[in-house]
Amino acid sequence: MATVKDFSVEEKLAAVLALQKIDSKIDEIKTMKGELPMEVKDLEDEIEGLQVRMNNIDAEIESINTFIEGKNTAKKDAQALIKKYEKQQDNVKNNREFEAINKEIEMQELEVKLNDKHIKDATYEQRDRTNSRLKTEEKVKDVEESLNVKRAELEKISLDTEKEEAILAEKSNEAKEKVDPRLLTAYERIRSSYRNGLAVVPILRDSCGGCFNVIPPQRQSEIRQHKKIIVCEHCGRILVDSDLHDKVNVKA
Repeated sequence: MATVKDFSVEEKLAAVLALQKIDSKIDEIKTMKGELPMEVKDLEDEIEGLQVRMNNIDAEIESINTFIEGKNTAKKDAQALIKKYEKQQDNVKNNREFEAINKEIEMQELEVKLNDKHIKDATYEQRDRTNSRLKTEEKVKDVEESLNVKRAELEKISLDTEKEEAILAEKSNEAKEKVDPRLLTAYERIRSSYRNGLAVVPILRDSCGGCFNVIPPQRQSEIRQHKKIIVCEHCGRILVDSDLHDKVNVKA
């Protein structure tokens, strides 16, 4: 009957430490990229928003143009009626008919003036919308220039590190398979709690390599013995002695 090997605490620590070193190398690559991915996404979103704004302005300009066109048509209709009524004045039979036609002419003249006012106001509004669109276009160009620079920077870093990152990601998956399942769960939980991703840290100058709080001598002695897995009582990170930390090497 086959037996399952019971790994020692030292072997378990070495396995999770190897995983930490691999993941830290991946984190270094992400740090090289810095905020670039987020900056690129923000600039892309900004351009999308500006495009929506320009589309809305275009719709408003089109609506204003339709309005002006309608008012010009109404003005022409009113002017045509004025000419029609003026001809009718030549054939009136009495003052009553003359006054009635004269009132119609006055009403149409008011209609012409009202349409002129509407056209003038709409033309000002149209000019404002056009200026707003031009400013938005300039803004899009500026943002696109920034986006192109950021994309170029990100693409260069990605090209330089793509192969290494892929290899490390594969190594990380392989390393996880060698880590004790319960220890792996603890490792991932601790790692996700800290921005620097450090879940396994060595003792440095008698202190925790994560939070830098002092580790008592007795505690350090227990850590060096590798009889049990010990975590920092301050930050909860898994602690290893410097000898084990130096012995576990990971190649990119």
